Amino acid sequence: MAVEHVPLSEQAHSLGPAQYGEPVTRPDEPPPVRAWIHTRTGHEAVDGVAVAWTPRAVRVRYTDGHGREGFAWVWANAVARR
Repeated sequence: MAVEHVPLSEQAHSLGPAQYGEPVTRPDEPPPVRAWIHTRTGHEAVDGVAVAWTPRAVRVRYTDGHGREGFAWVWANAVARR
């Protein structure tokens, strides 16, 4: 079964490389997290996993309210381990 992805028009705003910086760490086992994301319709807390991080930011793979998978780089203080 194919994974349904969040449509481009509904994806979370993601930080760019100049914002999230380096070095990027990518874990073998992504830890579960709760993250605040910003979309066109506002802010929302989502459950997901941290697939990468830097000293300033975390790349989160999350599931939106419709069960679709999305990805976003967010500031580190917007993420908490579950």
